[in-house]
Amino acid sequence: MKPTHGNWLTDFLHLIRLPNLLIVAMTMILMRYSIIRPILNAITVEIMDGSGMLVPMVLQTKWFDFIILVLSTVCLTAGGYVINDYFDIRTDIINRGSIIVGNTISRRKAMMYHNIFNIIGVFGGFYVAWRIDYFWLGVLFLIVSGLLYFYSVTYKRQFLIGNIVVALMTAMVPLLVVLFEATPVFRYYSVSTVSFPGVSLLFFWVGGFALFAFLTTLIREIIKDLEDFEGDSTFGRNTLPIVAGTTATKIIVEILSAVTLFLLYFIWYLYMPDYLTLGYITVFICIPFIYVGIKVIKSESREDLHKASRIVKMIMLAGILYSVVAGIIITTGNFTR
Repeated sequence: MKPTHGNWLTDFLHLIRLPNLLIVAMTMILMRYSIIRPILNAITVEIMDGSGMLVPMVLQTKWFDFIILVLSTVCLTAGGYVINDYFDIRTDIINRGSIIVGNTISRRKAMMYHNIFNIIGVFGGFYVAWRIDYFWLGVLFLIVSGLLYFYSVTYKRQFLIGNIVVALMTAMVPLLVVLFEATPVFRYYSVSTVSFPGVSLLFFWVGGFALFAFLTTLIREIIKDLEDFEGDSTFGRNTLPIVAGTTATKIIVEILSAVTLFLLYFIWYLYMPDYLTLGYITVFICIPFIYVGIKVIKSESREDLHKASRIVKMIMLAGILYSVVAGIIITTGNFTR
């Protein structure tokens, strides 16, 4: 299909999934300022200067370096979206009815955009890793870039592997923030304080958001595979619905949703037994999940599954926004260490 003239800017923004990129950036900002900073500020340490004075811990990664970290992650994500559409032209014609790569944007330009985004993302990742004096952390960006490429080329055609890779990449977004902050925090406070409490609490909190992101992304990817059953079966992809059947796949979605809700309430019961968290989980996550479960089981068309997928995306956003609530709880001191 030859490139045709159209609204290039609109199609380009759709190609890189601008709303999703904004969510990635927002996730990283909220992890840093609504979770990590309040936790650090809530912990006091005695500086090794003989004064005996207790001071709160503070962020160690400079704000400019954090901005570069966010932009690098956003660029890698955008590159992943571009290369995914590059290799999905035939299936997207069947599943979506329209394409951007090969139409408004040529395949050559799409590959060029992919390369530019990846170069910026990997370079930026190594730069921030160098700035915090842990250069090896930049390798993570190289690995993510490779995984996103091979996902589009082969992983997404393999049974469950593609779903798991995407879920892991989504979980990496909040984890990158804590990795690039906890590392300099540990390095500074472990040698400058009398008794350093460590950084495990940071990983515990952010790890909870990462686990939620992993499970909800996995659920959404499986629902999308149900939605794309026709195109995937036409081109011989071994997705879960094709291998196990649509009925079994719907049951797996229900089980994963139930596991996610169980873990949420279990963590609430053990570590966050406050009514604010309970109400938030119930209204913005549990009730929508129940609706998704009903929608998926009773689905008879792609439109039903597409609507369920969109609601799961809203649940994911609600999970991210809970960090604001958590930040208030942490700041007021009502959390378990």
